[in-house]
Amino acid sequence: MEIQNRNDGKRGAFFIEDEGKEIALMHYTFSGPGKIIIDHTEVNEAYEGKGLGRKLVKAGVDYAREQHIKILPLCPFAKKIFSITPAYADVLF
Repeated sequence: MEIQNRNDGKRGAFFIEDEGKEIALMHYTFSGPGKIIIDHTEVNEAYEGKGLGRKLVKAGVDYAREQHIKILPLCPFAKKIFSITPAYADVLF
């Protein structure tokens, strides 16, 4: 299960598929130059408890670092992960 990213320059999503079925997803929106907003994260009920949501947030952080942008986590799940992971502070808006 590999994390994939798709975006159209305005909105995007990191997602994980299993056997061609999307099982986890984290939506984000570009908000001006140098910033994305994470607005929603969800994991299929059958895959909960496997750390997939955390992996999606990490993928977003890695992307932000590569692109030299900041993240504003409005999604409650992503916000919680940022609050308990000091190593992500460098990309927090």
